[in-house]
Amino acid sequence: MIRKFKNQLFRAMCLLATLIGLGILVIILFTLFQKGMAGMNWQLFTEVTPGPGGEGGLANAIVGSIIMTSLGIVIAAPVGILAGTWLAEYGQNSKTADTIRFLNGMLMSAPSILIGLFVYELVVVFMGHFSGWAGAISLAIIALPVIISTTEEMLKLVPITLREAGAGLGTPRWKVTVKLSYRAVSTGIITGILLSVARISGETAPLLFTALNSSFMTVNPNEPMANLPVTIYQFAMSPYDSWNQLAWSGALLITMAILFLNIISRVLPQLKKRRS
Repeated sequence: MIRKFKNQLFRAMCLLATLIGLGILVIILFTLFQKGMAGMNWQLFTEVTPGPGGEGGLANAIVGSIIMTSLGIVIAAPVGILAGTWLAEYGQNSKTADTIRFLNGMLMSAPSILIGLFVYELVVVFMGHFSGWAGAISLAIIALPVIISTTEEMLKLVPITLREAGAGLGTPRWKVTVKLSYRAVSTGIITGILLSVARISGETAPLLFTALNSSFMTVNPNEPMANLPVTIYQFAMSPYDSWNQLAWSGALLITMAILFLNIISRVLPQLKKRRS
């Protein structure tokens, strides 16, 4: 009787904790939608950020975020996939591979502001000015460990018989990896890349030290570049109602983008299972 009571009590506590977490999430999303939707209009996507107290939009910040995030993924994805491939296919349980996995885990948990300071000293000081390239490099470093870990774990799921079948036909090992293993886990690798995009989409701290911000529309990564996270940070702390409204709308845009990417990352594996 006592054991049954303890079991029921534990289940009730777990349910309560779940409901509290979901309740907080619902309150945050409701507040974000309520205040963010008030500023959703065509002007938000067509006009640049306004001056103090003025009216405008977030077009330059949206374009800047898309450019830097895209550049960051273009830099991180090939390096991360190749590194994850080496760990899964060649390094395996060697001391070098274990060291890389340890360092990758540290990089994954490192505060993003430290990465921003590192890129600031490495790139911004060297170039002599803030730039979109520096912001993209900092985002790439943040995305890199996610892609490495996902690629390695996906490749470990490939059956050894598939590799043996390729080797039995006289196929070189690298071609077995490219033609067979990659195709078998392509959905998982793409999912890891999408999750890394969601990971870096809302990063503010590293961009403060690298890309900074701009009130103008620019697509040149060699110049300081506007971006949504820093713009939201600056506008949310301002005393102007128009800027506060833009901050809420920008936060809603980022939230919806991350939600959309997470939904895609969940749907892709399900589609692959149905096809197979």
